[in-house]
Amino acid sequence: MIEPYSIEGLIAATYTPLDDDGELKLDAVGPMVDYLLDRGVKGLYVCGSTGEGVSLTASERRKVAEEYVRVANGRVPVVVQVGHNSLRKAHELAAHAQKIGADAVSAVCPSYFKPATASLLVDSMAEVASGAPDLPFYYYHIPAMTGVNFDMTHVLDLAGDRIKNLCGVKFTAHTLHEYQVCRNWDHGRFDILWGHDEMLLAAVMVGCSGAVGSTYNIMAPLYRQMLAHYDQRRLDAARDCQSQAVQIIRAIGKYPFHPAAKEVLKMLGHDMGGCRLPLPRLSSDEVRKLRSDLEEIEFFQWTEIKEPLDPAPSL
Repeated sequence: MIEPYSIEGLIAATYTPLDDDGELKLDAVGPMVDYLLDRGVKGLYVCGSTGEGVSLTASERRKVAEEYVRVANGRVPVVVQVGHNSLRKAHELAAHAQKIGADAVSAVCPSYFKPATASLLVDSMAEVASGAPDLPFYYYHIPAMTGVNFDMTHVLDLAGDRIKNLCGVKFTAHTLHEYQVCRNWDHGRFDILWGHDEMLLAAVMVGCSGAVGSTYNIMAPLYRQMLAHYDQRRLDAARDCQSQAVQIIRAIGKYPFHPAAKEVLKMLGHDMGGCRLPLPRLSSDEVRKLRSDLEEIEFFQWTEIKEPLDPAPSL
């Protein structure tokens, strides 16, 4: 049984940099990590949905994980997502993450042959987590993508003793009430990381202390300002910041989100390339329209601010 573990603050779900031929472009990782840390990001979540982990080969996933761990160099925790439709392969990726010095591992469940019961889900995740027995393990709950949607409190109840290194859940679902129950489960035993950027303020109000998100890559200062307002009980101002974030997310969401977000990063000076098929690429006209839309809602004013205007937030 590992000691209780938690990650607090904004955790960036990192992008995987690719060149024009769709091959890894790992020299882009270092500048991107420095940029994120400069803007207050407190952790990195590697090879998840944002990082197109399921579209990479196992060898590529190892290389990406190695580079993020190397570049982070202990400055912030690095969580490596190792989920795979082959549980044996996921076990191997977990073992690799432990070997290279990652701080924690996480795994989405198999989504082709789906676990039919919560007990089978726990058995599956136990096989993955056992690959890195010395690292904290987070189950990645994202039912919109996996189609697996068991009550997480039931899963925690079953897994609490079955998975010795289980420390929590990356909770990417809209069911805020279930998230709140998970936060309080067994006297707050588990670290439940929030995964919906559009609802971060609501999650904070029910106890969220750590959150993983893709848009923390592009507007961490806006979220940090929101949290500073919340800490000072300026709730109207906090709601305005969350509303601004939602506006920006909706503007990006007019296009396929992952390719569009990578284009936004390029606008900010961080060329992480395009996405792997089956994700598309944006046309030049779409990129111009996206920039225009973002300028109209004053997105770019939030990209260069390194510190919030008010005292540092607790999240």
